[in-house]
Amino acid sequence: MGNYTRKQWLTLIVFCIAQFCNGVCFSIQAPFYPHEAEKKGATATQYSFVFAVFQLVVFTVCPIYGQFLERIGVNFMKNAGIFTVSVSCILFGFLNRMSGPTVFLTFSFIIRIMEALGGAAFSTTAYSITAQEFPLNVASAFATLETFFALGLIAGPTVGGALYELGGFTLPFVVLGSVLMVAAAIVWYFLPVEGSLTRPTSRYSVFSLMKKPKIFLYAFTTMSGSISIGFLFSTLEPHIRPWNLTPLEISLIFVIDGFSYSVSAQLWGRLCDKCLPERAATTIGALTAAVAFLLLGPSPILPIKNSLPLCICALVVHGFGFGAELVASFSGTHKEALEAGLPDDLTTYGLVSGLWSSSFALGGFIGPSIAGVMFDTIGFGWGTSIIALLHLFVAIVTIILSCYYRNYPDEDFSERTPLLQRSE
Repeated sequence: MGNYTRKQWLTLIVFCIAQFCNGVCFSIQAPFYPHEAEKKGATATQYSFVFAVFQLVVFTVCPIYGQFLERIGVNFMKNAGIFTVSVSCILFGFLNRMSGPTVFLTFSFIIRIMEALGGAAFSTTAYSITAQEFPLNVASAFATLETFFALGLIAGPTVGGALYELGGFTLPFVVLGSVLMVAAAIVWYFLPVEGSLTRPTSRYSVFSLMKKPKIFLYAFTTMSGSISIGFLFSTLEPHIRPWNLTPLEISLIFVIDGFSYSVSAQLWGRLCDKCLPERAATTIGALTAAVAFLLLGPSPILPIKNSLPLCICALVVHGFGFGAELVASFSGTHKEALEAGLPDDLTTYGLVSGLWSSSFALGGFIGPSIAGVMFDTIGFGWGTSIIALLHLFVAIVTIILSCYYRNYPDEDFSERTPLLQRSE
């Protein structure tokens, strides 16, 4: 990191500030919204889809943003995206003024869709610009952004919990949304990005990337990791509610996973840039996450009882594995895209960022969607067991694919896929 240029440092610092504030606004909903929704008469199955719709929208629009990044305009997408997120966060704080579950849920969906459109635009441009500015340190730079996003996930529930106790549901969203608006102004002023509005659209697409088995596996890994965090955001608060914790204590429980992720992301980024193959990091991360979810339930197949110390330990372990999965999947997708013959330019970075963000969003949609249903039907313990099985599947498939390419290093399925060949 000491060899970064002034422009690289400026890019990293500004985006880290924005990612931190973005993480703050993203995370303050989970500790407070389920309780507020239940006060309005909504069930866990109903309000879990409010979390899920955000990711469904991101999943839909990120490939489009990535495909048309330079035609839409890098500056416009970056600035408009983060500004939209800040406004949506402020508006979310006034949902408690809505009466009845129907009106409450309707406006919850509208505001979350707005926030998703802005968040997808900002994340796609942020990851694309970072990959362009740090071609030799993609994993480390990406890990740094994710570290500050995770720190935002930590600060959001912590500060939000204190503000909630001070002024109720509205105050955390108004204050932290305003902070993000200041961050939006910082990004707009300090980080103008050159980008053509007339440059032709990329000849490749997210679907062409998915034809490559290695990239498809990284996308599936990203989705699986996101399913786990979406599951936690939707059901962890009801799970720990019997312990009669205060709002601030509940917020601190949510902090643990983000803190572990923020610490481990830097480690995994350095390892992937220097010596550790991404598929090895993926395997380690998936196995670690599987163990974490077996403990978190705890799984009915384990002869252990649920306790607060066990929950804390499981969240620490999950954050460590989660960091490996996300950092390795982004870095691996970037490397595999270039090896597949895509040009080393902003259009390719846009596609990679769009694919990664879309995969993460798909998992973020599936996680909360199934979380509420599983929580209401089979219970938290069996639900975490199913998530653990998913991560175990990721680890097994990654090991099998790695063994295959070790035995047949020259075999590449993408050579038989015309979509990965440059159009003439």
